[in-house]
Amino acid sequence: MTRSDLVDALAERFSQLAHRDAEQAVRTMLDAMGEAMVKGHRIEIRGFGSFTVNHRPARVGRNPRSGERVDIPEKRVPHFKPGKGLRMAVDVPAKDGA
Repeated sequence: MTRSDLVDALAERFSQLAHRDAEQAVRTMLDAMGEAMVKGHRIEIRGFGSFTVNHRPARVGRNPRSGERVDIPEKRVPHFKPGKGLRMAVDVPAKDGA
């Protein structure tokens, strides 16, 4: 599902919401989530999952072609852990022919 698919689904589900308003709501929510993660905060949506920021320390890697040593700097990366409700919904056995 893309952002535009999400906007379309929101506008379709709530008929009183104009498409432009649905787009603004999705943009605002995603921007707020991104800003929170940039600040290092954890985001938890019950039944869906949680977003956290993990720290990867600096390390030494190798160039696969030359075998040359490459210093890889430390970085912060986003991480998503699905909630129990989402895990159970996704794990439903597939129906015949699906």
